[in-house]
Amino acid sequence: MHAPLSPHPPRLGVIDLGSNSVRLVVFEGLTRNPQIVFNEKAILGLGRGLQVTGRLNEEAIAQSVTVLERYAVVAAAMRADPVEVLATAAVRDAQNGPAYVEMLRRRFPSLPIRILAGEEEARLSALGVLCGIPHADGILGDLGGGSLELVRLAGGIVRTATVPLGALRLIDRSGNDVIRARAIVEEALREIGWLAEGAGRDLYLVGGAWRALARIHIGQTGYPLSVVHHYTLSREEARDLTGVITNLSRKTLERIPGVSRRRLDALPFAAVVLRRLLRATAARRVVFSANGLREGWFATHLDSEVAAEDPVIAAGRDLCRRFGRSEDLPPALIAWTDPVFPDETPTLRRLRETACWVSDIGALEHPEYKAEQAFLRLLRQPGIGLDHHARAFLALTLAVRYEADPLAPWLAPARALLDVASAKRAEVLGAALRLAYTLCGGTTALLALTALRVEQERLVLRLARSGGVFEGEAVWRRLERLAVATGREPATEVAPEATVAA
Repeated sequence: MHAPLSPHPPRLGVIDLGSNSVRLVVFEGLTRNPQIVFNEKAILGLGRGLQVTGRLNEEAIAQSVTVLERYAVVAAAMRADPVEVLATAAVRDAQNGPAYVEMLRRRFPSLPIRILAGEEEARLSALGVLCGIPHADGILGDLGGGSLELVRLAGGIVRTATVPLGALRLIDRSGNDVIRARAIVEEALREIGWLAEGAGRDLYLVGGAWRALARIHIGQTGYPLSVVHHYTLSREEARDLTGVITNLSRKTLERIPGVSRRRLDALPFAAVVLRRLLRATAARRVVFSANGLREGWFATHLDSEVAAEDPVIAAGRDLCRRFGRSEDLPPALIAWTDPVFPDETPTLRRLRETACWVSDIGALEHPEYKAEQAFLRLLRQPGIGLDHHARAFLALTLAVRYEADPLAPWLAPARALLDVASAKRAEVLGAALRLAYTLCGGTTALLALTALRVEQERLVLRLARSGGVFEGEAVWRRLERLAVATGREPATEVAPEATVAA
C-alpha cells in the first residue's frame, strides 16, 4: 500500500490577456517569492492593427478562444484557485473590446475577466518589480504591445502614467517607420515631467520585447549568466545596444541566436522607446526585470506579514524548506559564524544569513556531485529576490562549503561575477560552514557544544569536554583552512565542563 501523497500548497492562476501575447501562469504557495509551476505563452497579436481599425484583430480573437479554452482546462486540472483573466491595453482601448470580453464571459463562465485601467496595470507592474526589489528607486517602464506603463518608484509607488507607446501600436502609428516612431515617442514622453526624477537613478524595464534586448546583449557579450532577471547595463551600454538594434536589418536580426522570430518586428521599436526613456529620465543604469503584472497580481494575494519579508532571506528559507534537512540549524549557524564577521554591513549580513539558510541544500544529492549541484541550484535559481551578485556569492559559498575543487571549471561564472573582496568573503564563509557541518553533522545539539572565538592573531575553536564533539583530523584540517583564509593561526580549547560558554 502506497503512502498518500502530500497535498500541494495552494495554487493561484492568472491569465494575462495582452495586446501581443496571452499567457497563463500558475503560482504555487503564498510565499514571499512566487513559485511558478506552469508558464505558457501564445503570441496572438490581439492589438495588431488597432491603431488603424480601432478594433481587435479578428484572427487573433478566434485564436484566443482556443488558447483560453486550453488555459481554463489546465488551470482547473492543476487545481488553481483563484484564477483570473487580466485584459490590458488592446482590450480596454478597442471599440469591440467590451463585446469581446462579454463573448468570453459567456464562453468561459468560470473565468473572471477584469479589464485593467492604465493606472491599475501600472500599479500591478510596479508591485511585481517591488516584490523582488523592495527598495527600488527610479523609473519603471513596462512595455507591452499596446501601451507603455510608467511608474515613479521610491521604495513604493509614487506616481503612475500610461501612454499608447506599446511596440505593436507604435509600429501602426509610425507606419512601420523607426524615424517617425522616434518623434512620436519623444512627444509623448515630453508630457510626463516627472520622468526627470529618474536622473542618476535606475530605470527598471519590464516586458517581453525588452527582455529580448537583454538576451541579445547577454549573448553578444558572453556574459557568464544567462538570466535576464536583474541583468544590469550602464547607461552607455544601454544606449549602444539601442543604437545597434535600431539600425539592424530584419535579416541581420534573424541571425541573432535566441531571439523569437515573432518578436523581430517589435525589437527596433522597443529599442526606440528605451533610448528615448534613457534621455527623458537621465537614468544612470538599466535593470531588467522578469517580474511585472503577473507577479504584482500574485503579490496582492499575500498577507501583510509575508509581503513584508526580505525577499533574499525569504528565498533562502524557501530553499532550506524544500531541499535541506533542518529549519532549526540555520539560525544557530548565523550566530555561530558571527565572530568571524565582526564588522559587516547590513547588506553583507543579509547575504551571510541567506547563505546559512541554504547551506544544506546539497544534503540529498549524490556524494560526487553535491558541490556542483548545490552551486548550480543557487546560481540558476528562479527566485525573484536574488540579483546576479547574490546568486554568485551564495553559489560560491556553497561550493566551498561542499569542498569543491577550487579550479573546477563550473565555478567560472561565479568568479567572473564577483570582485576579489566578495569572492574572498564567500570562500571564508564557505570554509566556516564546512567546519560547522563537520562538527555538528547537521544538528543543532552538537553545534551548541562548539564555538568560535577570534583573537588578534588566532582563530580559536572551543569544544565541550564531552557530548560527541572532539578535535579529530578532519576538524583540525578544516579549522586550519578557515584560519588561513582569515589570516590567523588555528587553535583549539576544551571547555572544563560540557559547555562552550566563554
